[in-house]
Amino acid sequence: MRKLTVVTIGFAAGLALAPAAAANTGDGWVAQSSGPYAVPAPLQQSSSCDSNYSGACVPIASDVDCAGGSGNGPAYVSGPVTVVGDDIYGLDRDGNGVACE
Repeated sequence: MRKLTVVTIGFAAGLALAPAAAANTGDGWVAQSSGPYAVPAPLQQSSSCDSNYSGACVPIASDVDCAGGSGNGPAYVSGPVTVVGDDIYGLDRDGNGVACE
């Protein structure tokens, strides 16, 4: 029979993971001016992506369809894509909040 060892790692009170002097490196990580820690930073979508969706860049176009589907574009997106606002392109056919699944 194998013995399972559980290790719990905690942080000391007052330890900051992302100090005010942190800088976004552009690759989803925050580089800090001091300390050994790096924390993920939210990736920002470009202004050419529709803010009603997250998880993939849904282009701003006259019509967007799911790649590989029966839609006729002119723009396409590969999913899954989370609907965070109005589903203006009708990509979430079953209404569960996830489009192009």
